Amino acid sequence: MEHVKVTRTSIAARVRAFREPPASPHETRGASIVRPVVFGATDGLVCNLSLIMGVAAAAREDPHSIVIAGVAGLLAGGFSMAVGEYVSVRSQRELLEYQIDLQRHQLHHTPEQEREILREIYEAKGLAWAEADLIVRRIMRDPERAIDTFVREEIGLSAETMGSPVAAGLGSLCAFALGAFVPLLPFLILGGGQAAFAFSIAASGIALFAVGIGVSRLTHRRAIWTGIRQAALGGLAAAVTFGIGSLLGTAVH
Repeated sequence: MEHVKVTRTSIAARVRAFREPPASPHETRGASIVRPVVFGATDGLVCNLSLIMGVAAAAREDPHSIVIAGVAGLLAGGFSMAVGEYVSVRSQRELLEYQIDLQRHQLHHTPEQEREILREIYEAKGLAWAEADLIVRRIMRDPERAIDTFVREEIGLSAETMGSPVAAGLGSLCAFALGAFVPLLPFLILGGGQAAFAFSIAASGIALFAVGIGVSRLTHRRAIWTGIRQAALGGLAAAVTFGIGSLLGTAVH
């Protein structure tokens, strides 16, 4: 029970820390999870809206097929996004772990060569040889700090920016499922027909616009323009699939 209480306290503390305003305008807190969540929600909306519109155009008299297609798209797309994000972030972390082990080996066996590499990196940033040499000597006093510096400066990898593969996978799955549910919901409630079709488009457009507004708060871009861009791109994808579905439905019938 004590372990459970500590875990809950830790999670609550992380949530409170995330909700607090950043200490610096350059801080990108939560960037590792924001990308898969935003991408998942947008992909879920656009993908399932396009799928539903295409099937609706091809099988207008069969709302059952539209619902089946929407549910299948939600499940297949959600799990595909989750697996893809997990494997992607997990692979990045495995690469980082390999590079850390390799760097530790190199610092142990060829320290002078590694010093020269790091010195050249700082000289390329504009420091004089003496300044670069002073910084490198201080960094090399702490082996773990030296490894972290080499991985960041020489290879360009950082554990902080990668995030957790589990969090990325679950965040992407939930975001995709939530986004994909929006265009499907009117058909579940109304059962089909022109009303469900219209409500599906309207709800998806509003949701895409809202996602754009959310993105603008993270990127500090104009909110209205970002929302319109999201909705317009999603509407374009849905229009294309609706047109193709209409052609296919005509050809089949």
